[in-house]
Amino acid sequence: MKKIAITGAFSYTGRYITHRLLAQGHEVITLTNHPKRRDPFNGQVQAFPLDFDLTNMTKALMGVDTLYNTYWVRFDKSSNTQPQAVENTRLLVKAAQLAGVRRMVHISITNPSADSPLPYFWGKAANEKAVIESGMEYAILRPTVLFGKEDVLINNIAWLLRRFPFFAQIGDGQYKIQPVYVDDVAALAVEAGNRNDNLVWDAVGPEIYTFDGLVKEIGNSIGYTKPILHTHPRLALLASQIIGLFLGDVVLTPEEVDGLMANLLVSPEPARCPTKISAWLRENRDTVGVQYANEIQRHYQ
Repeated sequence: MKKIAITGAFSYTGRYITHRLLAQGHEVITLTNHPKRRDPFNGQVQAFPLDFDLTNMTKALMGVDTLYNTYWVRFDKSSNTQPQAVENTRLLVKAAQLAGVRRMVHISITNPSADSPLPYFWGKAANEKAVIESGMEYAILRPTVLFGKEDVLINNIAWLLRRFPFFAQIGDGQYKIQPVYVDDVAALAVEAGNRNDNLVWDAVGPEIYTFDGLVKEIGNSIGYTKPILHTHPRLALLASQIIGLFLGDVVLTPEEVDGLMANLLVSPEPARCPTKISAWLRENRDTVGVQYANEIQRHYQ
Protein backbone atom coordinates (compact mmCIF):
# COMPACT_ATOMS: atom_id res chain seq x y z
CA MET A 1 0.00 0.00 0.00
CA LYS A 2 1.27 3.45 -0.96
CA LYS A 3 0.34 6.95 0.08
CA ILE A 4 -0.98 8.65 -3.03
CA ALA A 5 -2.12 12.21 -3.68
CA ILE A 6 -4.49 13.36 -6.39
CA THR A 7 -5.70 16.79 -7.35
CA GLY A 8 -9.46 16.95 -7.74
CA ALA A 9 -10.53 13.63 -6.21
CA PHE A 10 -14.05 15.02 -5.72
CA SER A 11 -14.30 16.23 -9.33
CA TYR A 12 -14.56 14.36 -12.65
CA THR A 13 -11.52 12.43 -13.90
CA GLY A 14 -9.96 12.53 -10.44
CA ARG A 15 -12.98 10.81 -8.92
CA TYR A 16 -12.67 7.82 -11.27
CA ILE A 17 -8.93 7.54 -10.63
CA THR A 18 -9.50 7.72 -6.87
CA HIS A 19 -12.10 4.93 -6.92
CA ARG A 20 -9.54 2.68 -8.59
CA LEU A 21 -6.73 3.63 -6.21
CA LEU A 22 -8.88 2.96 -3.16
CA ALA A 23 -9.91 -0.40 -4.62
CA GLN A 24 -6.23 -1.33 -4.75
CA GLY A 25 -5.90 -0.54 -1.03
CA HIS A 26 -3.85 2.65 -1.25
CA GLU A 27 -4.05 5.54 1.18
CA VAL A 28 -5.31 8.49 -0.87
CA ILE A 29 -5.30 12.19 -0.06
CA THR A 30 -6.54 14.97 -2.30
CA LEU A 31 -5.60 18.56 -2.95
CA THR A 32 -8.80 20.33 -3.91
CA ASN A 33 -10.01 23.85 -4.55
CA HIS A 34 -13.59 22.64 -3.93
CA PRO A 35 -13.40 21.62 -0.25
CA LYS A 36 -17.19 21.89 0.21
CA ARG A 37 -18.01 19.62 -2.72
CA ARG A 38 -19.80 16.39 -1.78
CA ASP A 39 -17.37 13.68 -0.69
CA PRO A 40 -18.16 10.52 -2.72
CA PHE A 41 -15.72 8.42 -0.67
CA ASN A 42 -17.36 8.55 2.78
CA GLY A 43 -14.38 10.13 4.47
CA GLN A 44 -11.78 7.73 3.08
CA VAL A 45 -9.91 10.56 1.32
CA GLN A 46 -8.40 13.32 3.44
CA ALA A 47 -8.68 16.71 1.75
CA PHE A 48 -6.11 19.51 1.71
CA PRO A 49 -6.46 22.88 -0.04
CA LEU A 50 -5.15 23.23 -3.57
CA ASP A 51 -4.24 26.83 -2.79
CA PHE A 52 -0.97 27.00 -4.75
CA ASP A 53 0.89 28.11 -1.67
CA LEU A 54 4.25 26.35 -1.98
CA THR A 55 4.69 25.80 1.76
CA ASN A 56 1.18 24.45 2.32
CA MET A 57 1.25 22.11 -0.67
CA THR A 58 4.70 20.80 0.22
CA LYS A 59 3.51 20.00 3.72
CA ALA A 60 0.41 18.23 2.39
CA LEU A 61 2.50 16.11 0.00
CA MET A 62 5.04 14.88 2.56
CA GLY A 63 5.23 11.09 2.55
CA VAL A 64 3.42 10.78 -0.79
CA ASP A 65 4.83 8.25 -3.26
CA THR A 66 2.84 9.20 -6.37
CA LEU A 67 0.97 12.37 -7.32
CA TYR A 68 -1.83 12.27 -9.90
CA ASN A 69 -2.54 15.69 -11.36
CA THR A 70 -5.86 16.45 -13.07
CA TYR A 71 -5.82 20.21 -12.42
CA TRP A 72 -6.51 22.64 -15.25
CA VAL A 73 -8.99 25.36 -16.20
CA ARG A 74 -11.17 25.05 -19.30
CA PHE A 75 -11.60 28.78 -19.88
CA ASP A 76 -10.53 32.08 -18.33
CA LYS A 77 -12.75 33.41 -15.57
CA SER A 78 -11.65 36.16 -13.20
CA SER A 79 -8.18 35.22 -11.91
CA ASN A 80 -8.54 31.62 -13.14
CA THR A 81 -6.78 32.07 -16.45
CA GLN A 82 -4.88 29.54 -18.51
CA PRO A 83 -1.53 31.36 -18.07
CA GLN A 84 -2.19 31.37 -14.33
CA ALA A 85 -2.97 27.64 -14.49
CA VAL A 86 0.49 27.10 -16.01
CA GLU A 87 2.11 28.96 -13.14
CA ASN A 88 -0.03 27.09 -10.61
CA THR A 89 1.03 23.76 -12.11
CA ARG A 90 4.69 24.76 -11.83
CA LEU A 91 4.14 25.49 -8.14
CA LEU A 92 2.46 22.11 -7.68
CA VAL A 93 5.37 20.35 -9.40
CA LYS A 94 7.85 22.27 -7.22
CA ALA A 95 5.95 21.31 -4.08
CA ALA A 96 6.05 17.64 -5.14
CA GLN A 97 9.81 17.89 -5.67
CA LEU A 98 10.37 19.46 -2.26
CA ALA A 99 8.16 16.86 -0.58
CA GLY A 100 10.14 14.01 -2.14
CA VAL A 101 7.35 12.62 -4.31
CA ARG A 102 8.75 9.77 -6.40
CA ARG A 103 6.42 9.72 -9.41
CA MET A 104 3.90 12.03 -11.05
CA VAL A 105 1.05 11.03 -13.34
CA HIS A 106 -0.06 14.12 -15.23
CA ILE A 107 -3.24 14.45 -17.32
CA SER A 108 -2.64 16.60 -20.40
CA ILE A 109 -4.32 16.81 -23.85
CA THR A 110 -3.66 15.38 -27.29
CA ASN A 111 -1.40 17.42 -29.56
CA PRO A 112 -0.04 20.00 -27.11
CA SER A 113 2.46 22.39 -28.63
CA ALA A 114 4.63 25.18 -27.30
CA ASP A 115 4.13 26.87 -30.68
CA SER A 116 0.34 26.67 -30.64
CA PRO A 117 -1.56 29.96 -30.97
CA LEU A 118 -4.17 28.48 -28.63
CA PRO A 119 -3.43 29.09 -24.91
CA TYR A 120 -5.12 25.81 -23.96
CA PHE A 121 -2.67 23.77 -26.05
CA TRP A 122 0.51 25.74 -25.41
CA GLY A 123 -0.37 25.79 -21.72
CA LYS A 124 -0.65 22.03 -21.69
CA ALA A 125 2.75 21.80 -23.43
CA ALA A 126 4.28 24.10 -20.80
CA ASN A 127 2.89 21.91 -18.03
CA GLU A 128 4.32 18.77 -19.61
CA LYS A 129 7.72 20.46 -19.80
CA ALA A 130 7.58 21.29 -16.09
CA VAL A 131 6.77 17.66 -15.24
CA ILE A 132 9.46 16.21 -17.52
CA GLU A 133 12.15 18.55 -16.16
CA SER A 134 11.18 17.99 -12.51
CA GLY A 135 13.54 15.07 -11.91
CA MET A 136 10.66 12.89 -10.72
CA GLU A 137 9.60 9.76 -12.53
CA TYR A 138 6.66 10.72 -14.71
CA ALA A 139 3.80 9.45 -16.83
CA ILE A 140 1.94 11.91 -19.05
CA LEU A 141 -1.44 10.92 -20.44
CA ARG A 142 -3.00 12.85 -23.31
CA PRO A 143 -6.76 12.28 -23.57
CA THR A 144 -9.05 13.90 -26.13
CA VAL A 145 -12.66 14.66 -25.23
CA LEU A 146 -13.88 12.64 -22.26
CA PHE A 147 -17.31 11.08 -22.12
CA GLY A 148 -19.11 9.64 -19.13
CA LYS A 149 -22.11 10.29 -16.92
CA GLU A 150 -20.66 13.61 -15.69
CA ASP A 151 -19.23 14.88 -18.97
CA VAL A 152 -20.03 18.26 -20.52
CA LEU A 153 -19.60 18.19 -24.31
CA ILE A 154 -21.36 14.94 -25.26
CA ASN A 155 -24.12 15.49 -22.70
CA ASN A 156 -24.80 19.02 -23.87
CA ILE A 157 -24.89 18.05 -27.55
CA ALA A 158 -27.59 15.56 -26.55
CA TRP A 159 -29.34 18.26 -24.52
CA LEU A 160 -29.45 20.54 -27.57
CA LEU A 161 -30.74 17.73 -29.78
CA ARG A 162 -33.54 17.02 -27.30
CA ARG A 163 -34.71 20.64 -27.27
CA PHE A 164 -34.03 22.36 -30.61
CA PRO A 165 -35.49 21.65 -34.06
CA PHE A 166 -32.03 21.56 -35.66
CA PHE A 167 -28.37 21.41 -34.66
CA ALA A 168 -26.29 24.46 -35.59
CA GLN A 169 -22.97 22.95 -36.65
CA ILE A 170 -19.62 24.71 -36.56
CA GLY A 171 -18.47 25.06 -40.17
CA ASP A 172 -18.64 22.01 -42.41
CA GLY A 173 -18.56 19.50 -39.54
CA GLN A 174 -15.92 17.36 -41.28
CA TYR A 175 -13.16 17.87 -38.72
CA LYS A 176 -12.57 14.82 -36.56
CA ILE A 177 -12.95 13.88 -32.92
CA GLN A 178 -11.95 10.72 -31.01
CA PRO A 179 -13.84 10.56 -27.68
CA VAL A 180 -12.52 8.54 -24.76
CA TYR A 181 -14.38 7.06 -21.80
CA VAL A 182 -13.41 8.66 -18.51
CA ASP A 183 -13.06 5.38 -16.59
CA ASP A 184 -10.78 4.00 -19.33
CA VAL A 185 -8.54 7.04 -18.79
CA ALA A 186 -8.64 6.37 -15.05
CA ALA A 187 -7.61 2.74 -15.58
CA LEU A 188 -4.77 3.84 -17.86
CA ALA A 189 -3.64 6.43 -15.30
CA VAL A 190 -3.48 3.86 -12.51
CA GLU A 191 -1.58 1.47 -14.79
CA ALA A 192 0.88 4.25 -15.62
CA GLY A 193 1.23 5.10 -11.94
CA ASN A 194 2.22 1.54 -11.11
CA ARG A 195 5.13 1.59 -13.58
CA ASN A 196 8.65 2.89 -13.06
CA ASP A 197 9.51 4.11 -16.55
CA ASN A 198 8.96 7.59 -17.93
CA LEU A 199 6.26 7.64 -20.61
CA VAL A 200 3.99 9.85 -22.67
CA TRP A 201 0.82 8.12 -23.91
CA ASP A 202 -2.16 9.35 -25.88
CA ALA A 203 -5.31 8.18 -24.11
CA VAL A 204 -7.96 7.83 -26.80
CA GLY A 205 -10.94 5.66 -27.64
CA PRO A 206 -11.32 3.24 -30.55
CA GLU A 207 -13.82 5.29 -32.62
CA ILE A 208 -13.06 8.37 -34.73
CA TYR A 209 -15.93 10.48 -36.04
CA THR A 210 -16.35 13.60 -38.06
CA PHE A 211 -18.18 16.07 -35.85
CA ASP A 212 -21.23 15.69 -38.09
CA GLY A 213 -20.95 11.95 -37.61
CA LEU A 214 -20.73 12.31 -33.83
CA VAL A 215 -23.83 14.51 -33.70
CA LYS A 216 -25.72 11.96 -35.82
CA GLU A 217 -24.52 9.09 -33.59
CA ILE A 218 -25.73 10.90 -30.48
CA GLY A 219 -29.07 11.75 -32.09
CA ASN A 220 -29.65 8.20 -33.33
CA SER A 221 -28.72 6.72 -29.96
CA ILE A 222 -31.06 8.89 -27.87
CA GLY A 223 -33.88 8.93 -30.44
CA TYR A 224 -33.65 12.62 -31.30
CA THR A 225 -32.31 12.88 -34.83
CA LYS A 226 -32.34 16.47 -36.04
CA PRO A 227 -31.23 18.23 -39.24
CA ILE A 228 -27.69 19.63 -39.09
CA LEU A 229 -27.46 23.26 -40.18
CA HIS A 230 -23.89 24.15 -41.16
CA THR A 231 -23.03 27.69 -40.13
CA HIS A 232 -19.98 29.93 -40.16
CA PRO A 233 -17.87 29.08 -37.09
CA ARG A 234 -18.24 32.58 -35.62
CA LEU A 235 -22.01 32.47 -36.10
CA ALA A 236 -22.16 29.12 -34.33
CA LEU A 237 -20.03 30.58 -31.54
CA LEU A 238 -22.35 33.59 -31.26
CA ALA A 239 -25.36 31.27 -31.04
CA SER A 240 -23.67 29.31 -28.26
CA GLN A 241 -22.94 32.55 -26.40
CA ILE A 242 -26.59 33.59 -26.60
CA ILE A 243 -27.69 30.20 -25.27
CA GLY A 244 -25.03 30.55 -22.57
CA LEU A 245 -26.53 33.84 -21.41
CA PHE A 246 -29.83 32.09 -20.70
CA LEU A 247 -28.12 29.14 -19.04
CA GLY A 248 -25.57 31.15 -17.06
CA ASP A 249 -22.71 29.16 -18.55
CA VAL A 250 -19.95 29.11 -21.17
CA VAL A 251 -21.28 26.65 -23.75
CA LEU A 252 -18.35 26.91 -26.17
CA THR A 253 -15.15 28.95 -26.35
CA PRO A 254 -13.32 30.33 -29.40
CA GLU A 255 -10.33 28.13 -28.54
CA GLU A 256 -12.51 25.02 -28.52
CA VAL A 257 -13.83 25.94 -31.94
CA ASP A 258 -10.30 26.45 -33.29
CA GLY A 259 -8.99 23.27 -31.67
CA LEU A 260 -11.80 21.16 -33.08
CA MET A 261 -11.45 22.55 -36.59
CA ALA A 262 -7.68 22.01 -36.49
CA ASN A 263 -8.22 18.28 -35.83
CA LEU A 264 -6.36 18.45 -32.53
CA LEU A 265 -8.74 16.03 -30.80
CA VAL A 266 -7.64 12.92 -32.66
CA SER A 267 -4.50 10.85 -32.21
CA PRO A 268 -2.12 9.07 -34.61
CA GLU A 269 -1.37 6.50 -31.89
CA PRO A 270 -3.23 3.20 -31.44
CA ALA A 271 -6.25 3.43 -29.16
CA ARG A 272 -5.30 2.39 -25.61
CA CYS A 273 -8.85 2.74 -24.26
CA PRO A 274 -11.41 0.14 -25.33
CA THR A 275 -14.87 1.59 -24.66
CA LYS A 276 -16.81 2.65 -27.75
CA ILE A 277 -18.87 5.80 -27.37
CA SER A 278 -21.49 4.30 -29.70
CA ALA A 279 -22.10 1.43 -27.28
CA TRP A 280 -22.00 3.72 -24.24
CA LEU A 281 -24.56 6.08 -25.77
CA ARG A 282 -26.97 3.22 -26.40
CA GLU A 283 -26.58 1.99 -22.83
CA ASN A 284 -27.20 5.48 -21.43
CA ARG A 285 -29.71 6.77 -23.97
CA ASP A 286 -32.38 7.50 -21.33
CA THR A 287 -30.17 9.84 -19.29
CA VAL A 288 -27.71 11.51 -21.70
CA GLY A 289 -28.75 15.11 -22.28
CA VAL A 290 -31.79 15.03 -20.01
CA GLN A 291 -30.21 17.75 -17.87
CA TYR A 292 -27.80 20.44 -18.98
CA ALA A 293 -24.26 20.15 -17.55
CA ASN A 294 -23.35 23.63 -16.32
CA GLU A 295 -19.60 24.22 -16.08
CA ILE A 296 -19.94 27.51 -14.18
CA GLN A 297 -22.13 25.95 -11.51
CA ARG A 298 -19.76 22.99 -11.12
CA HIS A 299 -16.58 24.98 -10.67
CA TYR A 300 -17.46 28.48 -9.54
CA GLN A 301 -20.69 28.32 -7.54
